[in-house]
Amino acid sequence: MRSKIILLSIILSLKVLGRDTEKKDSLSLIFIGDIMGHSPQIQSAFDPKTGEYDYEGVFEKVSPIIKSANFAIANLEVTLSGEPYEGYPRFSSPDALAVACKNNGINVLVTANNHSCDRGKEGIVRTINVLDSLGIRHTGTFKNPKDREENNLLILNENNIKVGLLNYTYGTNGLTIPAPTLVNLSDTLTMLSDIQKSRSSFLDKLIVVIHWGNEYQSCPSASQIKIAKFLFGNGVDIIVGSHPHVLQKMGHTPDGEGIGGRLIAYSLGNFISNQRTRKRDGGAMLKLTLTKEGNDVKISNPGYYLTWVHKTIINGKTSYEVIPCSIAETNNFDGMGPVSKKNIGLFISDSRALLGEGNINIDEIKQ
Repeated sequence: MRSKIILLSIILSLKVLGRDTEKKDSLSLIFIGDIMGHSPQIQSAFDPKTGEYDYEGVFEKVSPIIKSANFAIANLEVTLSGEPYEGYPRFSSPDALAVACKNNGINVLVTANNHSCDRGKEGIVRTINVLDSLGIRHTGTFKNPKDREENNLLILNENNIKVGLLNYTYGTNGLTIPAPTLVNLSDTLTMLSDIQKSRSSFLDKLIVVIHWGNEYQSCPSASQIKIAKFLFGNGVDIIVGSHPHVLQKMGHTPDGEGIGGRLIAYSLGNFISNQRTRKRDGGAMLKLTLTKEGNDVKISNPGYYLTWVHKTIINGKTSYEVIPCSIAETNNFDGMGPVSKKNIGLFISDSRALLGEGNINIDEIKQ
């Protein structure tokens, strides 16, 4: 009898110990807005002494933030089609742009947007090949139907958390998608089919990154709101938008409040571009953490960093760098001329007014 009591005590102790030491898994994500490649950016990246292109300086000040996440996901709104390198309207940037993305922590690029077909079939295929050679994960455009079948749902798996990512665009600027390549378009039948197929992968969360909306409009369009409702209604957990080139509101509905555990950022604006007009000269990086206890995975601690593109002249040469706005504020905008100080200040005030009023449960991260 005494031995049975001792055995029972050991079993109960082990169970309590197991509860106390149960691991709480987590996975962090950063979403980044539009990576553009206008002609002045290409010229700025060129080093006439070496004949090479270098974009490392663009990312230097935000690199630590990007590298803090398990996965950093950005919209690549150029092709990597080789020479001749050109900006708008038919984008082709040097491979060095993708190299700098990789070196500074961006390990996932989505490629379905209105510029996917700028250089035809060769542009789509070469972009995919370059990203593959660099080990950058990607989805949204495909070499052929077999490629899409195998790689459409991009699975990000780390720390016992399994996330699926799908990517779509409203169109390709009227350019025909050249066979056999494919670009994911945001028609509801295609998206619904993809969502349903994703269920066989037993994901913890499903993300859709989508190119949509009206350019330069700070409010989501009726179409964006309708598509978001459709995606959430069919099981998508997180929606991140691009294309307007300006910020739009974000919202998070935590578990237990209505639809539960869902998050949307209608537009993250421009991460890097040559667009200099009001509201287009910056964007936001959205960071969140997925936490897992047992089989329950929650979206926790969502927040955003405001970023601004500082364009200046250094030693007679144009330079671009993405700056975290709160750090620039803390440093009293050190190193900026009066025009830059005025413009970053305007971007910060505009953005805080928009997101401070429009966001739900997603606040600015300040450093």
